[in-house]
Amino acid sequence: SVFNAAVVHHPYWPQNLEIKNYVPNDQPSWQILTYFFSIVGILMVLIWFVAGWQSKTWGPFGTWRTLIIGWFTVCGFIHGVVEGWFVLYHMEIPGDNPFSHRKEYAKADSRYIISDNCIICIEAITAWFFSPLSLWTVVAFLSRQSHRYVLQLVVSVGQLYGTVLYYYSEYRDGFCHGEMWHPLYFWFYFVFLSGLWFIIPSILIWDAWKHLSACQRVMDANKVKKY
Repeated sequence: SVFNAAVVHHPYWPQNLEIKNYVPNDQPSWQILTYFFSIVGILMVLIWFVAGWQSKTWGPFGTWRTLIIGWFTVCGFIHGVVEGWFVLYHMEIPGDNPFSHRKEYAKADSRYIISDNCIICIEAITAWFFSPLSLWTVVAFLSRQSHRYVLQLVVSVGQLYGTVLYYYSEYRDGFCHGEMWHPLYFWFYFVFLSGLWFIIPSILIWDAWKHLSACQRVMDANKVKKY
């Protein structure tokens, strides 16, 4: 029939989802992932050299702290460029191949290709607030600014809250926007990649808590000595 001939097949869930103006990706998954992780790798290498150069002034940062600075650098890029781009042009993603990264991730969560209001709100707050705050955190650590752990705490709490909201809203929808248990789309995209913004911020909240509490103990001890 004419109706069946007009149906455009897509890889998104639920499978009866209607996506207007949909055009399939012209890039395979491996190529999109290679581009993405290549950029992440380049950013980590660059920040490693910058941290090494800055250590001549402030002393060595150590491997753990350098990785944290790299994490916030990558977050600044992903929040600002990837998620910011999504927020501005989410209506064009179904038919626009330059948005292949979000169109690819939508195979794990189709809310990214149907302009879901919850996702747009989460991504907008993340892009406009936590991208600049992440970059500010990078600068604060590289220049040893006194408020660096406050920034780490604020950004990490915001990221953790956004991730919990992201997963919880999909849980309430019955995980209907992706193929459950799929090795790539569910376990790698949805669980592992997105889950990094649950695991790492949780660790960094504890790290910031530890350092800020230690500073407060020193201040409290000094106040007691003065009296």
